[in-house]
Formats: sequence, structure tokens, C-alpha cells
Amino acid sequence: MIDLNSDLGEHFGRWTFGNDDDMLDLVSSANIACGFHAGDPRSIRRTVLAAHERGVVIGAHVGYHDLAGFGRRNIDVESADLVADVIYQIGALQGIAASVGASVRYVKPHGALYNTIAQDPRQAADVIAAIRAVDPSLPIVGLAGSQVLRLAEEAGLRPIAEAFADRAYTPQGTLVSRRDPGAVLHEPGLVAERMRQLVQEGTVTAIDGSTVRVRAESICVHGDNPEAVRMAAGVRRALTEAEVEIRSFVGDLTADAGR
Repeated sequence: MIDLNSDLGEHFGRWTFGNDDDMLDLVSSANIACGFHAGDPRSIRRTVLAAHERGVVIGAHVGYHDLAGFGRRNIDVESADLVADVIYQIGALQGIAASVGASVRYVKPHGALYNTIAQDPRQAADVIAAIRAVDPSLPIVGLAGSQVLRLAEEAGLRPIAEAFADRAYTPQGTLVSRRDPGAVLHEPGLVAERMRQLVQEGTVTAIDGSTVRVRAESICVHGDNPEAVRMAAGVRRALTEAEVEIRSFVGDLTADAGR
């Protein structure tokens, strides 16, 4: 069993990123933007409702306050600001979810914040403190093998280790920087085979051809990748054929979804 997630709800005004409806037919969890890196209230609510109607688990995709940079620029935020920003974003999504009878079940940081807290203990502690302040029962999703997962567990949160279907890995098990060639994968067949290897063997092939051990409970396919739907469909098909169940790490939400 493994979770399949995607970053969704990232539309803003006239600009549309990805195909939320088709992705929601494939994933078991949806990381929904909270308005800081992407997403306007109307599009966020639409994606929340669509996820709820399909019984897809909803998570808060919190990030830096960086619409212009899509949340992918490193920002040295003071602790008080970062804690408040994360609390604000979770609360906003909780309100929207409640308006359609759904609920927020986990938190996954986005972009530069995600990568920063994988190695910066101060910002990691800030994000953890914010989640605990809102609801300590909310799991936090982070990069498999990163210190934020250890710190979260020590603070009483449930850590969820994540792997990326459409990103290249370094020999050290970290993600290749988006600034480097080959960082983002675009071939659905290759991506599907990599994720079958991950689930069945617990490894991925790094960008230099070496084998890296990665233990993960969830796999992410980025919703803004042009091949996102084909990739997610291919990963789901490959895992299903390998007799792997696609299911959220928080369990079956059929009752919560009103179905």
C-alpha cells in the first residue's frame, strides 16, 4: 500500500496550472494551495469541493508568501512570521474545507519551504510549532530521510516520508535542484518504472546512475508538470499491476466524503 498525491488548487485568477479534475481521479491525497504561493479563494474552494466529492484526502500545501516566485524562492523568514504564516494558511484551508463539509487531514510544505526545512532546523521547528498550534493530530509530509521528519516525530507529530515521481535524485538521496539539467522528469514510462522500483525494492536510481535507498509512504506527482496526468496514470497503473494498493496514509475517508 502507498499513497499517491499531487499539488493542486494552484490556479490564480485568469491563470490555470495543471488539470485538477483529471488528477483527482488518480490520486489518493491532494495537497491544496493555501493562497501564499498560488491559488485564489474561488479556485481553492473549487478544488477542495472536487476532492471532497471524490473521497480524496485533503492536505494544506503551505508555503512562503511568494506569489511572484510560485513559492520556489528561498526566503529567510523570521520565526514569528513563519509560524503565523503557516497557521494562517492552514486555517484558511480549514475554513474553505468546512464550507463544503470536508476537513484538512495533513500538512505538506511547498517548494522552497519544503526544501529549506529538510535541512534548516530553525525553520523546520517553526513549521512544526505552527502545525502543533493548530492541530497536533495533523501529520506532516516531508522529504524521505530529511531531518524535519525526525524533528516532527520528536515533537509529537506523525511524520510522512515522501518520494517524488517526476524529480531526479542526487546520490545522497536529495532532490536535484530545479536549476540543474535533468532535475524534472517528463517521460511517463520511465517515471512509472522508477516508482515501481521504489515501492517494490525501496530504491531509486540517482541522476548519476547509482542506486539510492528511499523509504516512503507517499509518492508525489507535481500537478504543474505538463505530463502530470499521464505520469500519474502510468504510476497508478504500474503499481496496480504490481498488486500495490493506492491509498492515503490517513486511511479511508469514504465516510468523511459523504459517500
